[in-house]
Amino acid sequence: MQATLFTPNITDAGHAHDCAGRANPEGNMNRQYELKELIQSGNFVDGKWLEAADHARFSVSNPATGESIAQVADSGPADARAATDAAARALPAWRDRLPKERSVILHKWAALIMANQDSLGALISLEQGKPLAEGKGEVAYGASYVSWFADEATRIYGDIIPQQQRGKRMTAIREPIGVVAAITPWNFPLAMIARKIAPALAAGCTVVAKPAEDTPLTASALVLLAHGAGVPAGALNLITASREHAIAAVADWLEDPRVRKITFTGSTPVGKYLARESAGTLKKLSLELGGNAPFIVFDDADLEAAVDGMLVSKFRNGGQTCVCPNRVYVQAGVYERFGEMLSRRVAALKVAPATDAAAQIGPMINARALDKIARHVDDAVEHGARVLAGGRQLAELGPNYYAPTVLADANHDMLLCREETFGPVVAMFKFETEEEAILAANDTPFGLASYFYSESPKRIDRVSRALETGIVGVNEGALASEAAPFGGVKESGYGREGSKYGLDDYLSIKYICQGNLA
Repeated sequence: MQATLFTPNITDAGHAHDCAGRANPEGNMNRQYELKELIQSGNFVDGKWLEAADHARFSVSNPATGESIAQVADSGPADARAATDAAARALPAWRDRLPKERSVILHKWAALIMANQDSLGALISLEQGKPLAEGKGEVAYGASYVSWFADEATRIYGDIIPQQQRGKRMTAIREPIGVVAAITPWNFPLAMIARKIAPALAAGCTVVAKPAEDTPLTASALVLLAHGAGVPAGALNLITASREHAIAAVADWLEDPRVRKITFTGSTPVGKYLARESAGTLKKLSLELGGNAPFIVFDDADLEAAVDGMLVSKFRNGGQTCVCPNRVYVQAGVYERFGEMLSRRVAALKVAPATDAAAQIGPMINARALDKIARHVDDAVEHGARVLAGGRQLAELGPNYYAPTVLADANHDMLLCREETFGPVVAMFKFETEEEAILAANDTPFGLASYFYSESPKRIDRVSRALETGIVGVNEGALASEAAPFGGVKESGYGREGSKYGLDDYLSIKYICQGNLA
């Protein structure tokens, strides 16, 4: 049995602990929690921390060491149903609050998140593995969505439709869609769930949520702070579940007609499953699914800027993001030079656990992720790729480490061209013409993000319009912002998160026709 680093706050289902007094919504918005205080291991249902109905638990491990951090509730259908019951009861009162009242609570939540940036960042690094600087950066990024949607709560407008007949008035108003189920991934355990919960609460919806089994502790800490900021009991509920139990738990939400919307970030196969299984109750869905992002470097690009952009876009979180470039197309005239410049920079990246202040890349999330990366690199080499940097596991650092890697001479017979690697591997493809690059970039069922570098204004306009993705980075490697719509096309999903458009996914439009006015 591996040692547990912290003893989390778990309560028996029959002796639930109400955390309302842990943070006074009227006062302690700057309260700073110790890391141990943030770690909760129960489900959060109707304002109380509860064990799973059958008292089952599963282990959450530190990917840098393999050590167990905590044992958390392993939920099933009964726990999912309890969360829905609480959300359905809380919906009328939360929906009827004035938008300004909801806004004030969300702003308090954002302030409390930032007051605990250090502890939350450490918790993200502990259970997800990313360097501490990135963990703290994610906290600020997640808080930015809460603040944004706190403001947007007061900007939910309707329309007066121009009169078509005498004696009739026609209006369209936007209303909260109802109970929302949010299912989130492990790579950004705070930001992904914040940018789903915040717009839902801002719109007047109530929420049931399930974070990824690899990183439930950060989500639980976020919910703890939300309740402390004044989000009322039942408006926000969270259950945790292992991979084995999650399907049955989520199935209860898919079948329950009270759950009116599913918002999910994760793989395309799971997104398709959710769409199929929720069809019986015709739920609204927002799906941010897999990617296979191209990164194109044209002959007329600023190569220094392109290398900088590649490092930002590819190696953030060790390459474990849905918008990481997976296929790098470099025009023949600059192919070798770009490869040399990039491989020098990549070889200098510091790979270490989050406890090392100089770490730039941490461990991969688990052994399955590491195995996929190694399989992709080995397959590429077998199909003729040259290794310019990295190309090996770093077992001397501990489990789940892989060296940042640059591969030249990639081709479309390689696994990494067809599958998302989700790791610190750059695969370079050579191309001759603009048309060739666009055809290759679009030759995928996915369409989340794309990037290209060029100094030609005409080319920038042409290529931006030609790329079949929901997000395009032009001479820029950092795309995400709370003010911008984030989402994909084709098999990368539908719906948008962030921006004013992100609130629409949590609202329904009601048309009101009032007659006999003449």
